[in-house]
Amino acid sequence: MNWLNQLQQTQPVAHGVIILCGVAALGLALGSIKIRGLSFGVAGTLFAGLLFGHFGLNMDASVRVFIQEFGLILFVYTIGMQVGPGFLDSLRRQGLPLNLAAAAIVLSGGLLVVGLCWLLGIDMAVAAGIFSGATTNTPSLGAAQEALRSLPNTSPERLALPGMGYAVAYPFGIFGIILAMLAIRTWGRVNVNAELEAFREAQRAGKESLTRLTVVLTNPNLDGLQVRELPGIEKLGVVISRLRKAGEETVQIARSDTVLNRGDTLVVVGTAKAVNQFRMIVGKVAEEDLTQAPGPITYQRVVVTKHDIVGKTLRELALNHRYGVTVTRITRADMELSVHPDLKLQFGDMLRIVGPEEALARAAELLGNSVQELNHTRLVPIFVGIMLGVLVGCYPFTVGHMPAPLRLGLAGGPLLAAIVLSRIGRIGPILWYLPANANVLLREFGITLFLSCVGLKSGAHFVEALLHGGGFLWMGVGAVVTLVPLLVVGWFVRQRLKQNYINVCGLLAGSMTDPPALAFANNITGSDAPSVAYATVYPLTMILRILVGQLIILLFCA
Repeated sequence: MNWLNQLQQTQPVAHGVIILCGVAALGLALGSIKIRGLSFGVAGTLFAGLLFGHFGLNMDASVRVFIQEFGLILFVYTIGMQVGPGFLDSLRRQGLPLNLAAAAIVLSGGLLVVGLCWLLGIDMAVAAGIFSGATTNTPSLGAAQEALRSLPNTSPERLALPGMGYAVAYPFGIFGIILAMLAIRTWGRVNVNAELEAFREAQRAGKESLTRLTVVLTNPNLDGLQVRELPGIEKLGVVISRLRKAGEETVQIARSDTVLNRGDTLVVVGTAKAVNQFRMIVGKVAEEDLTQAPGPITYQRVVVTKHDIVGKTLRELALNHRYGVTVTRITRADMELSVHPDLKLQFGDMLRIVGPEEALARAAELLGNSVQELNHTRLVPIFVGIMLGVLVGCYPFTVGHMPAPLRLGLAGGPLLAAIVLSRIGRIGPILWYLPANANVLLREFGITLFLSCVGLKSGAHFVEALLHGGGFLWMGVGAVVTLVPLLVVGWFVRQRLKQNYINVCGLLAGSMTDPPALAFANNITGSDAPSVAYATVYPLTMILRILVGQLIILLFCA
């Protein structure tokens, strides 16, 4: 067994892989154990890492740092790709109250740690570390250490204090967020399934389901007009999918230049309100459903998978003129959209088109309609997106007379880049689309790597910090800084502002910039829905935590 004992010196990479896989496997196994229906999930890898680190089963420090940061990048980048398309809509609807609540959590935590450490005589260098660990924010710790290093006559021993405070406070930082979520759920007697359904209803608010109606043109003022000339057709967002001329039996496609006459029967598609308003303009409800009438007209559902179609509008494609087919419905991310000429298509959009079978086949070929393409993971956009995100995260922002510049960091930069790129959809030949199965795999893999390495790093000094130098006192301060702002603001947002529990969980995880807490929130809600609120508050929270970490050092340690 000597070769196994010497493995760390002779083959450090192999040794590191063995340690990492052991931590991940044990942690995920522990996290899968349910107590009263609850489990730690992927957060179990943190505690497994602490155990391994305490017994000296660790890996090369430089390798561990790389794996830890790369895992974090993977996690936040995939979150951004997931929430990006709906991010602006969420920000418009609920961005202000959620961001104000997140800011209250950050600032109250900063005031608490400064007040408690001043009362208890704890060095403010430790206070900065406790603040970072209790709020699970590594960039804040880095900013505080940079600020402390910039102060004159700072000893190496004092430079190590923020890291010690961070190591002691961090484990309960994660556990405390989970406790806060569970406490708010218990106090409010929350039915998670009902909250999830209410959340989805709110997401669909203002986006009515589409319906169809068969009407007869009886308005004499419309006799002889072309379809595109009908009053209100574009403003109301309705589409005429098919028609039957008066006195004829065969149904035909309704082209924009088709001339209409009194007695013609039309099938109109749109929201219920729009269809009813259009019916009042045109005529009366028909006694038959024209979709059931005989004729060469049928329909087909087609998926947009051609790269050169992404970003083009329906007006630019002119499917009605070029192929003699009509787009009646568009489904995007399980949401039905009203059809209008200036709507830009995105990769994965599902179009319902109506027309002759031959024409439908040609239109489907133009749009792609390849399910295989939907499930194909493109690696080039992933690497390019991560590269751009890291560059954004590393860019220094100089604020006032701060001794060290502010940066979004390796968490904030990739998240912001992914949100923007997924919203754009396509740049030249690069398609910013990540299949759902690939997104889940990369996200879980990334957070597992990150937590395993954090546990390994903290485990080596965790017991020492607890038993010597007031470690238990530091932990107590950290627990207060973690729990009190979360419980107070979380309760207020839930009970007073009447926010959905799904949003509350995302808010709590995002206000602490804590990926493991988000993973736990997704687990207890059985949905990725908390990611929306998480991404809504994350950018502001990250900036505030970096600022507060530096201010604690600059204002109280100088």
